[in-house]
Amino acid sequence: MDHIKLTSGEWNVLNCLWERSPRTVMQIAGELERTAGWARSTTITTLHRMEAKGLVRCGQAGRGKAYVPLVDRERAEVSETRSFLDRVYRGSVGMMMSAMAQRQELSSGEIAELRAILDQAEKGGTQ
Repeated sequence: MDHIKLTSGEWNVLNCLWERSPRTVMQIAGELERTAGWARSTTITTLHRMEAKGLVRCGQAGRGKAYVPLVDRERAEVSETRSFLDRVYRGSVGMMMSAMAQRQELSSGEIAELRAILDQAEKGGTQ
């Protein structure tokens, strides 16, 4: 799976599983009811679709079944970020930052964080 494209519902489920897994349907449903307002049936339907797409796997966990993610968080984040940049800013990080800076949507803390990231990248390392 080179390009990972997730729906917002799939992000909800994966965030739950990345936080802790394996998890049973009831554990996932309880978490998503609390954080996203989902009904149990929505969680079950989404899990079945995600299993069919190869995003999660359901296996035995003691006397019940539990789900684990088959998608790495970092790969999903990088893929989604690249897709967003390509769609909205023609692949340009500079255009995105310029748009945010012009609208004064960056706090001084975020600007300092970006400077530190860019300084580290310039030195040839990762943060």
